[in-house]
Amino acid sequence: MGPEKAKKRKRASNGIDTSKPTAVFQPSRGRSHTLSIALPGMHDDDSAQSHELKTTLAGQIARALAVFCVDEVIIFDDGQAQQSTKNQNRWSQSQSDSHQSGDQAYAGYSDPDQFLIHLLSYLETPPNLRVPLFPMHPNLRTAGTLPSLDMPHHLKAPEWCQYREGVTVEGSTSTAATANGYSATEGHSKKKKKRKPTSTAEPQSLPQTLVEAGLERQVLVDAAIPPYTRVTLKFPNSTTMDTEGEVLAAEAVAPDAPREEAGYYWGYAVRRASSISAVFTECTFDGGYDVTFGTSERGRPLAELLSRKTPEQRIPKYKHLLLVFGGVAGLEVAVKADKELIGMSVLEPEGLFDHWVNLCPGQGSRTIRTEEAVWIGLMGLRDYITTNSEESDIERDGS
Repeated sequence: MGPEKAKKRKRASNGIDTSKPTAVFQPSRGRSHTLSIALPGMHDDDSAQSHELKTTLAGQIARALAVFCVDEVIIFDDGQAQQSTKNQNRWSQSQSDSHQSGDQAYAGYSDPDQFLIHLLSYLETPPNLRVPLFPMHPNLRTAGTLPSLDMPHHLKAPEWCQYREGVTVEGSTSTAATANGYSATEGHSKKKKKRKPTSTAEPQSLPQTLVEAGLERQVLVDAAIPPYTRVTLKFPNSTTMDTEGEVLAAEAVAPDAPREEAGYYWGYAVRRASSISAVFTECTFDGGYDVTFGTSERGRPLAELLSRKTPEQRIPKYKHLLLVFGGVAGLEVAVKADKELIGMSVLEPEGLFDHWVNLCPGQGSRTIRTEEAVWIGLMGLRDYITTNSEESDIERDGS
């Protein structure tokens, strides 16, 4: 006990508070470039045979997404899901019997893509919003044992940020909310002054909705939003919370606003694709993905690709980067199961990508599992990702 106390006193004398993390994300400026990854769901193979293992692997993937600031994750069907349903164990069958219908059925074996989407979406959501947004479900049975992602938008009550996630409150929408003297666009610290009417027309009312955002007071936004809807909020004051008024004023903004306006990493969006070709054709970004990587043990070593010196050989700067991982059987099975690609006579995955790379040449194991490949790939590309976006030159110039 003595040496440990002395060490604590020494650290305190140096002015370092080791009880709090120092690696806190600090935004610098608005960011329009994005990082996306795509991978198949977790099927009933050697790496994820039980519910507990499937949940653990989903947690490992989610941690990688958070650590490396991934903006979008796409879960695509590689044609292997049907094989998984043949191998359901007794536990999964009992769960199916207990939850016979609809969205309450356990999806770990019957729909592994949806299972992974459910877990990733749950973990990305701020903890204080999970209860109203995620009802009890067999898929989430052991999700509480997973490590926290602790991303910038997972704010605690005392922490202040100009942006915050919230959930709309049931029965809080009003089409005449301005009658009580509060307006989200004008603020809530002062009552609206009564004015002498100049005409007989009825005063225009604004639809307003209350939002629970994990603060001491609820938030009012000038919009009619259905209950139990997740909302990204932007407050007028970027440094401190307003101390007056019964409710707080905020604006409901697009989920990308914290990233595009202020440069915050604000979690990842989850998208489902029915095939590997749909990963590209259903891209939500204008112009699609401009730099794409496919991963395979048969690809070119990533280090060799990144070491190119001449401008003609270097990987170009990106605005929307996509990194695609395959399952245990590789991306080849996803291409063979894609009817659109077969109709276009595309038989090999290499032609789908700008770069076909081997993340770990000379690997000692026969296979690299998907959750391992995600960490290896994002780490291998980290330097390129952080220094080769279209905005990186502007950031270095400081303009």
